[in-house]
Amino acid sequence: MLYSLIRCGLFRLDPETAHHLGMRGMSLARCAGLSGLLAPSVPPDPVEAMGLHFPHPVGLAAGLDKNAEYIDALAALGFGFIEVGTVTPRPQPGNPRPRMFRLPAARAIINRMGFNNDGVDRLLENVRAARFPKQGGILGINIGKNATTPIENAAEDYLTCLDKVYGDASYVAVNISSPNTKNLRELQKDEALDDLLSRLKARQQTLTDQHGRYVPLALKIAPDLDNEQIVAIADALRRHRMDGVIATNTTLGRQGVEGLPHAEETGGLSGAPVYEKSTAVLKKLVTALQGEIPVVGVGGILEGAEAAAKISAGAQLVQLYTGFIYRGPELIAEAARAIAASRQ
Repeated sequence: MLYSLIRCGLFRLDPETAHHLGMRGMSLARCAGLSGLLAPSVPPDPVEAMGLHFPHPVGLAAGLDKNAEYIDALAALGFGFIEVGTVTPRPQPGNPRPRMFRLPAARAIINRMGFNNDGVDRLLENVRAARFPKQGGILGINIGKNATTPIENAAEDYLTCLDKVYGDASYVAVNISSPNTKNLRELQKDEALDDLLSRLKARQQTLTDQHGRYVPLALKIAPDLDNEQIVAIADALRRHRMDGVIATNTTLGRQGVEGLPHAEETGGLSGAPVYEKSTAVLKKLVTALQGEIPVVGVGGILEGAEAAAKISAGAQLVQLYTGFIYRGPELIAEAARAIAASRQ
């Protein structure tokens, strides 16, 4: 009820303005010890995935906290793990505003943010100031390439970010599936993907030796893939022994929002309309991977039952983003309880 009132006020504002205001309010609530008024307690439901121990399987997807400014405030709401970013080697403003649009009738969002962030060095300052990682919380750092970096040099940006975040991340997510950076999804194709994964895994081994700890690598893929592409990506993941895969990012499709205000805006669609498509990709990916690589299910989770369905489809973990914006912190506990009940 409380979040519904807060959302009503925030939804009267421009989406990006509302986002920053909401995140600051959430941080103030944590400092005042009031996070519990927003978030029900989340029951423990331990999960082992990517060699990591998760207190429960419901996490936050990348994109909400691009610069890792609100890690502790988000942790206070009960997430089992938090993924920050996407971060790039150099700061960049992203695409011109307006670049985020709500479609409330469909419980959806379209965004074309374009990896706006303050750069990897600033993100690391914020990570190191946060308590959550120091207290054993699982923190994923999602990395990408700068918009001005030619696609043929993209691997260098990913390696630069990997070098810098390795010592501070629980796992690193490699984002090659945002629709809002020109040509980025070309990296999902066979030769480009093989080259990128090969170089990332080689650097991971070097960094493991340097730091004395192994940090898992997960690849984040798009929902706009056909069966042949899904199988090819699964084969590449297995061949290069990636540690995880996140399925999926936002979609370029507009199924389920036709005719709604803002439906024709360019960018990635998230929320309820992407649920079926992202879950279909998840199921095909799980089949192709044959249980060799853990999958994180993302896309369209707005009810606890949908989180449980992702787990039943073969995911080990799930992440929230748009559902969290529409439903608020109660969705975290609802999803965790639904998953736990589905296993009994």
